[in-house]
Amino acid sequence: MLLGHLAEVGDPAPVPLPSVLGYLHVEKVRNLTRRLDEADNASGPDPEMSSAAAAWALDVPGTEPVKRALMIAVAQLHLQAGWAGFDSGLYDRAMRHYGRALKLGTDADDAYCQATALNWAGLATVEHGHPNDGLKMLQCGGVTARHIGSDLDLATVVIGERSRVALQACAQADSATALSRLDEPEKANTALARSRELWTPTHADPGGDLDRPAACLELERGRLDVAEPFAMASMRRWEGVGQVGRIGSAVVLAMIHVRAGEPRGLQLAHSAIAAAAQLTSVRVRRRLEPSAAVLEARSGSDAAQLARMARQVAATRV
Repeated sequence: MLLGHLAEVGDPAPVPLPSVLGYLHVEKVRNLTRRLDEADNASGPDPEMSSAAAAWALDVPGTEPVKRALMIAVAQLHLQAGWAGFDSGLYDRAMRHYGRALKLGTDADDAYCQATALNWAGLATVEHGHPNDGLKMLQCGGVTARHIGSDLDLATVVIGERSRVALQACAQADSATALSRLDEPEKANTALARSRELWTPTHADPGGDLDRPAACLELERGRLDVAEPFAMASMRRWEGVGQVGRIGSAVVLAMIHVRAGEPRGLQLAHSAIAAAAQLTSVRVRRRLEPSAAVLEARSGSDAAQLARMARQVAATRV
């Protein structure tokens, strides 16, 4: 009788919203963003969970300082949800969250959230095949980052590159990718150089990687000897910081060695393919497609088998 009654229980009613907002609610949103971001860095994104978490009501009564702090916290939650969508290959979902983060950041007069939203939307747009539009967003993000005050409370920033110069530098590095795809190699070189003039990330910095964009550009140009140390530096940068970032750089490093025809390339490719297969990141998995094409061009059954593995992993969504 009891079990039958339990089986008949319907869906629960929506959880009532708080009567009054307090800093407790702000910290809850920040903690949720941190947990989701840590999970994404470890094994890849969960866009559905991130999107559901970002559906937070902002029309509950509260003092102006609390409401502003909550708007900023929810904006950062939307940034995290946007990155989860981007990393999952869901461009439209990502852009909706970035748009929401930009609006909340604008309403709260928070230049950090505005700049981050513009930068990440620009990167997503470049990788979605629209480098000209993406470049414009990145340029706007870099300009907006100049308005971040020197008194930025880093303790309240739970996602992003965490400083004005870091945001500006990452915008320059991603702009280099856009410029390269627009067949502007000299301008791309200038943007990469400018990114390093602005900022030198340490291993403790939670976000931002200037080395992988440089490695990818040099790889595209066929300058493998120049690309290899950048890829190695990127892998070292993510060691112990983010598994998804480290594996993404391992894929680039393996590609460099495979294209160079080095015997070690097959071993590196196998390790990178096996590691990528354990991630939910569609973005990392898709990086295997160029590697598969190069492996197919090599002679030998081992290279052919790795090419099949790479294509299978790249095409599988988990």
